[in-house]
Parts: sequence; structure tokens; C-alpha cells
Amino acid sequence: MNRLGQRLRAIDWDPTHWARTVLLILGKALSRLWGRDVMLYTGGVSFFAMLAIFPALAILMGVYSLVADPTEAAAQGEYLARIMPDAARLIFQSEMLRLSHAPFEAVSFQSGVALIVGGYATHRGFKALLAGLSFVHDEDKPRGFVGFNLMALVVLIAVFAGLGALSVVFFGFRILGETFELRPLRGAWWLYSEWTWASAGMTAGMTLIYRWAMSRDPVDWRASLLGGAAAAALCIFASWALGFYVEQIAQLGATYGSVATVVIFLIWLSWNVNALFFGGALATEVELALHTRRSSPSPPGS
Repeated sequence: MNRLGQRLRAIDWDPTHWARTVLLILGKALSRLWGRDVMLYTGGVSFFAMLAIFPALAILMGVYSLVADPTEAAAQGEYLARIMPDAARLIFQSEMLRLSHAPFEAVSFQSGVALIVGGYATHRGFKALLAGLSFVHDEDKPRGFVGFNLMALVVLIAVFAGLGALSVVFFGFRILGETFELRPLRGAWWLYSEWTWASAGMTAGMTLIYRWAMSRDPVDWRASLLGGAAAAALCIFASWALGFYVEQIAQLGATYGSVATVVIFLIWLSWNVNALFFGGALATEVELALHTRRSSPSPPGS
């Protein structure tokens, strides 16, 4: 308790000081994105994500066809698609609808092909993400060829396992609630919201990635958690902002015609990838600030 009291007394509680510190850290984090070639990594991750997302849907529908009705999977998947802007959501929903009505043999064959294409694209996408995060982090001890590829593979498997577990819990709540009319927490609307589960899952996932995969040496937990929360918040905000922009301000269909939905989907992807890189930059700057604070001399009498 004595040590805790000393630490609390040593903290500068001046709100002006904290405001300056926050603005300084945010400015440095943004400079890591704007003053570097992060756009190249953003384009690479967005491209491979676009290449992998639809094979992933085919794999999902193929697995779901073995244990249940694919139409039910499509219906439940539409809940998760609500985190996308309306125009981008159309691509996702139309693909889910097509796969749900395809014959079982066709879906199984497509799932086999998708496993190869999607596996390649996903692994390359995670490699681009980790390379970009290492670049943003100014990693001075990069992993070797084998170690880097193994790390990308481990992150890929961990992300899919986490998404699978999160989807089971999310769909489980919805299916049980709709089938048996169970509402153990009737007033807790957030428990059944796709935004809640998407935010929690992304925060946890990106925290672990920033902590263990962004650098050879583990990043500080507090910095990783702040970066993960910021990345999740920015991704959610990007979905809302893009939806508002294309529906209320700019009608991109007048410019891009029939490919407007594809363009909106790509913009949505690139904004989300930028949010992930910003989370990494923020985690880096917070860790540097914590390290500077630890290494600074203690005030007299502490």
C-alpha cells in the first residue's frame, strides 16, 4: 500500500499535461503512417483480403453444409454483415445467398478449391500485415525468412480459431434466443449485437497481434491493449462513416456505375487496414512513452 501511495502521489494529475501527452502521442502515431510508405502495405493487405474473403465464405458454407442447413448459415451471416456499409454489404450477402442455394456437391467442390486459393491469399495477406506492422514499429531485429513465415501461419491459424469460437458464441446466443425464446438478460441488448462481438473480438485479436507478432520482443501489454482498442474503434467508425458518406453525401454510382459496390467494398477494406496500422503505430508510441517515463529519474523523496 505504501508503494502504491507513493506511485499515486508521483503522478502528475494536471489535465493540461495529460492532454498535451495524448496529443503528442497521437501526432507521432499519425506521422508513422503519413511519413512512411505504409500505403504500399495497406494496398497489399487489402488486395489479399479481397482475394481471400470469398473463398473463406465458400469454405464456411461447405463446412456448415455438413452439419446443418446452409440457408440458416446465410441468414445468421447477414447479422455479422451489418458491420459493413450497405453498398459493400450487398456483395457479401449476394455471395452468401448464391452459396446457400447451390447444390451440396457444387459447394463441396468450391470449398476444396477455395481452401487452396483462400489459404494462399490469407497467408500472403497476414505476411503483408505483419511486415507493415514491423515497418511501422521500426523493428530493428526482423525475423528470418522461416521465422517470419511461421509467425504469419501461427497468426493465421489463431485468428481463424478465434473467429470460429467467437462466431459459435455469437450465433449460439442468437439461435437459442430465436428457437427457445430465451432472454436471460432481457435488458442487455448489447449481448445480442453484432457490433459488440465484432468490437470485442477485434480488440482482443489485435491486442495479441501487437503484443506478440509486431516485434521480436513482446510489446508492453498496456500499449498493445490501447492499440487494439483504438484499431477496433476506428474500424467500427470507418464502417459507419463510409456508410454515411456514400448514402448521404456522395453517390458513387454516378461516377463508377455498376462497379460502385466493388469500389465501396475496396474503400471499406483499405480504411480498416489503415485502422489496424494506426493501432500498431499507437501501441509503438505508447510503449516508447512508457519506456521514457520508466527511464526518467524519479523525483526526490519518492
